[in-house]
Amino acid sequence: MNWRAEELLIVTIARLLAGTRHVAMGVASPIPGAAALLAREQGGGSPRVSILGSERHTFWSDGGKELFDCAAQGRIDAFFLSGAQIDGQANVNLVGIGDGYPRQKLRFSGSFGSAFLYFMVPRVILFRPDHDRRVLVEKVDFISAPGTSAPGVHRPGGPNALVTGKALFLFDRARVRFRLASVHPGASVEEIMDNTGFAFDSPATVPETPPPDAATLAQIRGPIGREIAAAYPQFAADVLGIRPAA
Repeated sequence: MNWRAEELLIVTIARLLAGTRHVAMGVASPIPGAAALLAREQGGGSPRVSILGSERHTFWSDGGKELFDCAAQGRIDAFFLSGAQIDGQANVNLVGIGDGYPRQKLRFSGSFGSAFLYFMVPRVILFRPDHDRRVLVEKVDFISAPGTSAPGVHRPGGPNALVTGKALFLFDRARVRFRLASVHPGASVEEIMDNTGFAFDSPATVPETPPPDAATLAQIRGPIGREIAAAYPQFAADVLGIRPAA
């Protein structure tokens, strides 16, 4: 069966959204966005999907402020974070590379409330399409959003999983470690170990990530693709071959 790498990531993330009522995401999130829409399609209309900046896929009228309000009120069940660096304690770096903050050798756009959402949303899924030691590091250079909290700090939210282009990790909040849950088709456990900068747990036998079946591919390349084209037309055109409706 011919499926694209992006389609495998979409179905992998969609499975992580089972049981959620409201899934939200920020900008530049076409794969998580498509995964949330797929979860809604397969869930008979649930979860609600909110994509920041989309006219069609949100009930918000005041942008990011309402996203943060919803999170603080416990009205968002899942959110997505990425970063220039992610470490083994699920810390995320969205600020820059190098230890000379604020004059780091490479700067990025910034945290934009990621730490707040990381604390408030119960199921935060970390996502990076690439998988190498440049991104998955032993310790981030700057903590934009901490994966764990100090003892005694109440935290309703936190990391749930990490999805990369090669594997799925689940995060054990008690042990403060990632566990390798599955390896995507075409990759191996040895390859994951060679390309991951942090230590992680692994079962004796690591399963392969289930690829999309024919029915799911039809959903992604049909109604899901047409839906996501409204928010991410370039992604829908380049990856799914779908042009937004006129």
